[in-house]
Amino acid sequence: MDNQHDYFPVLNIQEFTEAPSGFTNLLFHEIRGSRHIVEPHKHDFLIILLFEKGSGTHTIDFKNYVIEPQQVHFLFPGQVHQWQFHEETVCYQLMISREWFESFLPDLRFSSLYYQQHPVFQISLSLYATLLYEFRAIEQELQETNILWEIIQTRSKLIGLLLRKSFEVTFHDFEKYHSNPIISKFVQLIDLHFKSNRSVAFYAEKLHISANYLNIVSKKVINTAASTLIHDRILLEAKRLLKISEMSVKDIVYDLGFYDHASFSKFFKNHTGMTPSQFKEQG
Repeated sequence: MDNQHDYFPVLNIQEFTEAPSGFTNLLFHEIRGSRHIVEPHKHDFLIILLFEKGSGTHTIDFKNYVIEPQQVHFLFPGQVHQWQFHEETVCYQLMISREWFESFLPDLRFSSLYYQQHPVFQISLSLYATLLYEFRAIEQELQETNILWEIIQTRSKLIGLLLRKSFEVTFHDFEKYHSNPIISKFVQLIDLHFKSNRSVAFYAEKLHISANYLNIVSKKVINTAASTLIHDRILLEAKRLLKISEMSVKDIVYDLGFYDHASFSKFFKNHTGMTPSQFKEQG
């Protein structure tokens, strides 16, 4: 079974607009003061947060990130998140529809899967000022009676290019992933097939290479065994399903392709140090 069902609360961009038509490709919000998202959920659109100042935490796919001034936070479609912004927080938010996100992605150069590994990063004061100018210009255009969406789309593209440039300087492991077509394709295949296929041999066959060679390339390029990449993706999905879906552990075991509850529990405990039930119940 390959990612055909969604068991999470999913918010649509139309839920955040007051436009009579209920349709939009991009929204701008200014967030000031304390904000709390207690229940984890995910979106079907891209969110870019630009923090002027503030403190608190933003939890993305179960990792806690400390909020600081001059930060950018990326939240991609499908990622699970919740946040706790403290009183002094000031940030600016762009919500970009899935349709626009798909056309926006090439400007980021790397696969969204790589950005999801580093969703929060500090930026320079000069880049912050440039991004804030573009965010404000988008806000102004959205207030026009006759919105020219091409202007907004062009500014969004520029924001993507500026962020990509900063990423390339900040995170050097991106180049390792991107420069090797085997690893790049392997990661994409895992995201498509991890529920039904967890053997390295399956992915090697798809890539027209041997399992041994795929493992050699994986260890050489990213210093990680090929099987570890597969297991990490299964574990992430298990955490998502346990934490915010209505599914029983029994149904999760079936959905993720495990033979029985015992094999799933052993896998989960080996990677997290706790049982699925303990993870599900923790605050």
